[in-house]
Amino acid sequence: MDGKSRWADNIMIERWFRSFKYEEAYLTQYNNIKEARAAIKRYVHTYNFERYHSALDYHTPAEYYYPVMLMSYVA
Repeated sequence: MDGKSRWADNIMIERWFRSFKYEEAYLTQYNNIKEARAAIKRYVHTYNFERYHSALDYHTPAEYYYPVMLMSYVA
């Protein structure tokens, strides 16, 4: 970040947050903070490990950025 508060500095988190709002937060009524935190945790897991992204050639972010995390270890 260049410290000048440009829109480009936050574009990735802003896009993710927009997806989260329209796909989870606006569609769900949470009864308490604990439920909201659990739903956010599930959404982040789904977004990173289960949801395919066209910008990543239809791979999940975990497959694209962290393939070692997904390898099954041979003992």
